[in-house]
Amino acid sequence: MCGNNMSVPLLAEAVTVSGTEKETAAVIFLHGLGDTGHGWADTMTSIRLPYVKYICPHAPRIPVTLNMKMNMPSWFDLMGLSPESPEDEAGIKRAAENIKAIIDHEAKNGIPPHRVLLGGFSQGGALSLYTALTCQQQLAGVVGLSCWLPLHKTFPQAASGSGNKDTPILQCHGEMDPMIPVQFGSMTAEKLKTIVSPQKITFRTYPGLMHSSCPEVGSTRA
Repeated sequence: MCGNNMSVPLLAEAVTVSGTEKETAAVIFLHGLGDTGHGWADTMTSIRLPYVKYICPHAPRIPVTLNMKMNMPSWFDLMGLSPESPEDEAGIKRAAENIKAIIDHEAKNGIPPHRVLLGGFSQGGALSLYTALTCQQQLAGVVGLSCWLPLHKTFPQAASGSGNKDTPILQCHGEMDPMIPVQFGSMTAEKLKTIVSPQKITFRTYPGLMHSSCPEVGSTRA
């Protein structure tokens, strides 16, 4: 394989599950606040397809305002978990550029963006949505589990150059989620319909499911 992972900071430490055949597609999956890519790599291994490369990067450790400025893995700072909470605009944009760098790296190594699915859980799902909507390359699809759209007030203008206005987006949310209420997920789905082709948005809810992902992961293969 050509290319140098060290030139893409997130790839240098990312957990990668290689395909068992020639890799012609990739899944980039982003974990939630305080987590790492290891658990999601295990999940991807259990549902993997032989021609797909799975990349589960680790977020950098930064002080998180929401958690009393404790240092923990976080894609960007979080001040709150409501639609009106202040947001770390610079951090969100920087994180999105780092994910786009992974997409560009894979393209240079033979997997074009239209064969890359971008997904994530909670904060990672939020970053996946933002990255896709501000990415010029068209992706294969986006999966957001228990998440929201960061900087939602900047859209649809922020997506003016997006290559993903016709890209399928699957959102999944537990109806009993105490951290990111399902109503927040529903509001996000409605907002997405004003940004991209509405028929490309699928929003699924799961009765009894809290801030978790087990049934959601299975549905991403459907």
